[in-house]
Amino acid sequence: MTSPPPRSVLPLFPLGTVLYPGGLLPLRIFEVRYLDMIGKCHKAGTPFGVVGLTQGSEVRVAGADAEQFASIGTVAHIRRFESPQSGLMQIECVGGSRFRVRSSELHKHGLWTAEVEMVDEDVALAIPDDLRHTAEALQRLLRTLEERQRMQAEATGTAPRLPIAEPFRFDDCGWVANRWCELLPLPPELKQRLMELGSPLMRLELVSDLLARTGIAKE
Repeated sequence: MTSPPPRSVLPLFPLGTVLYPGGLLPLRIFEVRYLDMIGKCHKAGTPFGVVGLTQGSEVRVAGADAEQFASIGTVAHIRRFESPQSGLMQIECVGGSRFRVRSSELHKHGLWTAEVEMVDEDVALAIPDDLRHTAEALQRLLRTLEERQRMQAEATGTAPRLPIAEPFRFDDCGWVANRWCELLPLPPELKQRLMELGSPLMRLELVSDLLARTGIAKE
């Protein structure tokens, strides 16, 4: 998975969700503008950018508000691609680097492109002792999800699918914080703010507070 150059032009996919670095994003695509975009990205092996919507909807509707989106997004790399029928694509993406939108352009068929600048990746940072409970709670949750997926796979004959991609990094502040931000039922605006934070330690400290409030994990 290669990151784009420090400054690049990316096609954009504005969504009502937030993609984190290292996160998984399944998408079901049927709009013509995105069928063409994703088809070209898949064929060329190039990524696209996911940005969180601040106005408008994912599917273009006549008379709806114009789309507006956050200025910081995440590069999406396609890792699974299926086209079960004409006019339908099902893909799974993994989040790469974050980027900042410098300028954007709306094209005549409704597709956005943007000149973007890559944002520095989180510094690898060991989890301090007072926050170890966040990683331990995530490990427990993952074991529960693995068991449920295994039982479902045995019952349905399908392959188990977890919402977290390997490699697991339970000793890293940014990785643990990002996975909790994806799994917790947080408002999109809060997920966006947490994703934008430059300090992985601060992000994990805020996640720890959220876990304590919900009773999921306490010190």
